[in-house]
Amino acid sequence: MADGSFRPFETHLDRDRALGHLRQAVAGADDGELFLERRKSEVLSFDDGRLKTASFDASEGFGLRAVRGETAGYAHSTDLTEAGLIRAVATARLAVGDGGGVMAPPPARTNRHLYTDADPMAEAAFAVKVDLLKQIDAFARALDPRVVQVSATLAASHQEVAILRPEGDLVTDIRPMARLNVSVIVEQDGRRESGGMGGGGRIGLAGLMAPDHWQPLVREALRIATVNLDAEPAPAGVMDVVLGPGWPGILLHEAVGHGLEGDFNRKGSSAFAGLMGQRVAAPGVTVLDDGTLPDRRGSISVDDEGTASSKTVLIEDGILVGFMQDRQNARLMGVDPTGNGRRESFAHIPMPRMTNTYMQAGDADPADLVAGIKDGIWAVGFGGGQVDITSGKFVFSCTEAYRVRNGKVGAPVKGATLIGDGATALQQIRGIGKDFALDPGIGNCGKAGQWVPVGVGQPSLLIGGLTVGGAAA
Repeated sequence: MADGSFRPFETHLDRDRALGHLRQAVAGADDGELFLERRKSEVLSFDDGRLKTASFDASEGFGLRAVRGETAGYAHSTDLTEAGLIRAVATARLAVGDGGGVMAPPPARTNRHLYTDADPMAEAAFAVKVDLLKQIDAFARALDPRVVQVSATLAASHQEVAILRPEGDLVTDIRPMARLNVSVIVEQDGRRESGGMGGGGRIGLAGLMAPDHWQPLVREALRIATVNLDAEPAPAGVMDVVLGPGWPGILLHEAVGHGLEGDFNRKGSSAFAGLMGQRVAAPGVTVLDDGTLPDRRGSISVDDEGTASSKTVLIEDGILVGFMQDRQNARLMGVDPTGNGRRESFAHIPMPRMTNTYMQAGDADPADLVAGIKDGIWAVGFGGGQVDITSGKFVFSCTEAYRVRNGKVGAPVKGATLIGDGATALQQIRGIGKDFALDPGIGNCGKAGQWVPVGVGQPSLLIGGLTVGGAAA
């Protein structure tokens, strides 16, 4: 691959001839595009006192799509030549058949740019990055003698895309990404517990490598681990739950967000299908998907079809008012695309995906929400979970949670899981805090085998009647 900026129509393909092949592929279709990408990524992992992983990956290629009705023909290749493109045309045209489609209007042009063009991997030498990971390991062990293991990961990527539209427009975007994660394991009286913290976004590595950034991450990871040393078995049963602000919005993302993507609603497989304009959440609940937040992990200046990202209101004061749309599903549903057509890479077809999905703040004091619990838990941190998109049913594990009785915060609890379904949970929100926060920049989202970076956020929430799984009370 060539160094310097990604200019595929100067180094690999003739633009006019490529446009001719694209138009041949989409003749009689409703939509389509030629998506070209170059990506570099680097991951360094330091574990248990040694450099465990140091990897670098680079790739480039194209994806050619032709869309007719509900069918899409897609071909992708790393062969960025005219011969490779000609072969792809034959595959993409299989979806068009005898034609008869009407080409959808092109995306509106935009000059928006939400993040730096700089390559984060170039901001520090390899030896400097390794030395940082060693410093993190030493710092964590010096903070507390109970620390028995430290893991730190520094990751960065640089993605360059060029999207050629059938009308001749060329849309480009350069997308950096950087992230630092730290986890620690502590041991006391034969008991071991872990804690983790991380952060990042579409930013350079320099800020993440500064001591005033990574030292608080280490302290927070250690705090969570030591809190869990004193944790008691979690209660089990139906009870009230207060979710903390920020990262706990991952429950909203999974249990509600996927159900508000256009494809699931067009096909009728979402729990929210057919409910547009109806109340689906408690009054005061407003949920948005916003890809326009500068430097955020889930933000995109344009989506992978060339549509500018947007701030899309999904639920307003409890009423369902919108879905996240790519171009295909928007056209089939008779609405405008929202800039949510995303793909993992050139080897993947775009589909409706979230960017930064969050619930807006309310006016309640977070302390009052906790004080309003008679018998329940306060869930501050979340780990992994599972969700059935069709029903909205979810199971999420808590990484930091506390028992609350008669409004008083008691001992931390271990092994708590939250069980329910998104549609019901939205209706059971009884209090919305004024402490809105976004996550620190650690989210990834999977759908149909594709992974994309996302952001989440919310204020503290009081939800009544969630099922808490754990040990018997």
